[in-house]
Parts: sequence; C-alpha cells; structure tokens
Amino acid sequence: MKSHQTAQTMKPATAAKKLGVYLPATPAKFQAGVVSRAELSELQANPPEWLVELRRTGPHPRPVVAAKLGVSIAGLARGGVNEALTTEEIEALKQDSPEWLEKERATQAEVRKEAARIKKRNAEREGS
Repeated sequence: MKSHQTAQTMKPATAAKKLGVYLPATPAKFQAGVVSRAELSELQANPPEWLVELRRTGPHPRPVVAAKLGVSIAGLARGGVNEALTTEEIEALKQDSPEWLEKERATQAEVRKEAARIKKRNAEREGS
C-alpha cells in the first residue's frame, strides 16, 4: 500500500499570523486563497515586495505593535489601542510617550523581572 501524501495547507489568517503581518493589509489574492507549508516557507525565505513593505511600514497586527512598544497585548487594550498601527503611528506613540504607555512598559518590565526570578529559582532547585 502506498500512502498518498497531500500538501498541508492553512487559512490565510494563520499564514498572516506566522508571517507577522496584518491580514486585511495583504493582497486580495493572498486573503482569498489557502497557503501550503511550502508556499509559507517560500514567503519566509524570499519575501515578495508586498510582504517586505508590510513588515517595514505596516499596518502591523497587535502582537507586533505590542512588541514594538514594549508592552503586552492586554496593555495595548488598556491603553485604548485596539486596531493595527503603522510604523509611523507606533513611532509617534513612542515620541509622545503617553502616561498609559509608560505605565504599561513598567508593568511589562516587572513581569519580565519576576519571570526571570522564577526561572532562576527553578534552575537552582533542579541543580541541587
């Protein structure tokens, strides 16, 4: 018996998430089709101009916006940012440095510090 192997495909939303881009900003052809794992690998290895431009200028999905601002996705929501932002808008927010952004950055720093402390403690327990 021969096994018949079919190419694994994913929805455009999944592919956009893996590529780190905002789906509504992608070309209509990308949004309408399915993406195979081979196509995704090709897009990652040799991004077309539209993908390069989207990654450079946006609009960016919330996880990318949060990372660029140094806050959590929940922190974005608490700050009233619920939509995709362009690179220019992100830079403007960094320049303006509103109170909510400073607060959320401090919160995120504390979360990272606590995670590092717990990781170190667990490593010490495992080592002894």
